[in-house]
Amino acid sequence: MDLARIAELGKKGVLLLIADSTNVERPGYTMSERTVGDTLDNVFKDAKSRIIVATFASNIHRIQQIINSSVKFGRKVTLSGRSMVNVVSVAMRLGYLNIPPGVLLDIDKIQKLPREQIVIITTGSQGVPMSALTRIAASTHRKVRIEKGDLVIISASAIPGNEKFISRVINDLFKQGADVIYDELVEIHVSGHARQEEIKLIHRLVRPRFFVPVHGEYRHLKQHANLAQFMGMKEENIFLMENGQVLELSQKKAQITGSVQAGDILVDGLGIGDVGNVVLRDRKHLSEDGLIVVVVTVNQEGNLLTEPEVITRGFVYVKESESLIDDIRDYARELFVKSLARRKNGYSNAKNIIKDELGSYLYQRTKRSPMILPVVIEIPKGRAWG
Repeated sequence: MDLARIAELGKKGVLLLIADSTNVERPGYTMSERTVGDTLDNVFKDAKSRIIVATFASNIHRIQQIINSSVKFGRKVTLSGRSMVNVVSVAMRLGYLNIPPGVLLDIDKIQKLPREQIVIITTGSQGVPMSALTRIAASTHRKVRIEKGDLVIISASAIPGNEKFISRVINDLFKQGADVIYDELVEIHVSGHARQEEIKLIHRLVRPRFFVPVHGEYRHLKQHANLAQFMGMKEENIFLMENGQVLELSQKKAQITGSVQAGDILVDGLGIGDVGNVVLRDRKHLSEDGLIVVVVTVNQEGNLLTEPEVITRGFVYVKESESLIDDIRDYARELFVKSLARRKNGYSNAKNIIKDELGSYLYQRTKRSPMILPVVIEIPKGRAWG
């Protein structure tokens, strides 16, 4: 980085520094990308079959290193994953990637080459569902199938929260017969985030009036705030902010003045942003425990005309649980008749009693808590039924 320019701006005066906090807990300096290039050369030199390298599509320098190693050891390169194809195309057009003619081939053409001459650069280093590497590991990729002896290199470290996804992909690749190299085995990845000494250097050069730590979990932001205080910044000039909070700045002061809507916007069918927490909670409930609809048909006096009807979805298989369904029907009838003596607000009280009491009864019987929807249908006098 251009430290001289950063120091120059620090001398002129910086109102606010917003700085990455991801590696603030790690002492020392982040290793150079050069170590990854050396590791790739050593791995490529010893590889006897096809090589598949998963990395971040945004890491242009890493992609260049993979291409350099491929050229050095006489391999052709192809790309897998939409973002990888798009980013490499733009990077080549802007001159950020140097790929000799004839090295980069279409994925269909490269399949005709001997496997020991092939390198596939793919997305999916975080094990995200539907990413290219995840589909390759699950044998659902249309173009790439793992064969025994393939070497898969995961040139990335786990973003917090993705550990389980990555572990599952690695396990699936081993099951398919591939050899897998990942961060815990060799130095195949260098973090793109600054460690403590580099962060201290930035604070020392910039000397901002106000500071907002960003990018990381709350513990990272807190540790970065502590580091800023260690470097001499006043606590009242440091702002630990939540997503959506608004920081208002002037030359003399800074303060949090409110909040705006922030976070994910869910797209569901034609609706955008209209699926809220309540709907998501209901869908989660339905997916885990299923649904029971209890339909009670009554006349205008509130007397039962038929036995309650019980409809279930995702709770039990009706044909194999007829005795349980009969018990639910009998208990629902008993609850409804009992509720008539306390009838208030139409049938709302009866519905609540059925919902609560039947819920407790089912949990005792099955240790499940399905969503229960009581429905009361009132048949007007003189109306034929059936």
